[in-house]
Amino acid sequence: MAHAKNHDYHILPPSIWPLLGSVGAFVMLFGAVLWFHDHGPWMFLIGLVAVLYVMFGWWKDVIAESLAGDHTPVVRIGLRYGFLMFIMSEVMFFAAWFWSFFKHAMYPMGPESPAVDGVWPPAGIETFDPWHLPLINTLILLCSGCAATWAHHALVHENNRKDLRNGLIIAILLGLIFTAFQAYEYSHAAFGFSGNIYGANFFMATGFHGAHVIIGTIFLFVCLLRVYAGHFTPEKHVGFEAAAWYWHFVDVVWLFLFAAVYIWGS
Repeated sequence: MAHAKNHDYHILPPSIWPLLGSVGAFVMLFGAVLWFHDHGPWMFLIGLVAVLYVMFGWWKDVIAESLAGDHTPVVRIGLRYGFLMFIMSEVMFFAAWFWSFFKHAMYPMGPESPAVDGVWPPAGIETFDPWHLPLINTLILLCSGCAATWAHHALVHENNRKDLRNGLIIAILLGLIFTAFQAYEYSHAAFGFSGNIYGANFFMATGFHGAHVIIGTIFLFVCLLRVYAGHFTPEKHVGFEAAAWYWHFVDVVWLFLFAAVYIWGS
């Protein structure tokens, strides 16, 4: 009885995942620096595999904790707060790229005076027409967000497993189509990453967004697998809720990218 649990909190046992995650992230960062200095990508790839392994193992343990009943209402509140803070850190991450883009757009560096002689986009840069493929991609991503919202509504308000599955499947397929179109757009870009600040800002902002789309698509796919396994209920679905929040964050960031980089920036 002395060791009986008399509270709603989840006391975690010792875990190796934080240490392995830190080591993997350091190796990946150090490998990226070596890669930039023409020493090959191998250390970066080793660190990446380590990070992915930690993500798989750690989140597998979190799912097992949920199925074991450790995620009480108090724990679920903490998980939601933690994920919201993670999304806020992502907002700050993208704010840096928008800051760089707006700074160089409003004060382009010219040979005499930055504010007078500079040209934006730089001379020789042929930008994308925002009203063709970028507009189509915008509609695709917005429809994907709507499908995720439909799936969330089907679970929480109706406990409709069929609509939950269908909504997730549509959201995932549209996410894959968005990624394919983005790759097609990159392959037809009339400018490169290096040599000009426009290309560097464009590919860093849209490229990191594309990486987030891929991560979000995987996130939704894992939720779909869990739906088939019968994991979510209208009362307990923090994992799916986090995936939906993340997906909507990706939607909002793209709207800002479309308006600022593709329309205003062109």
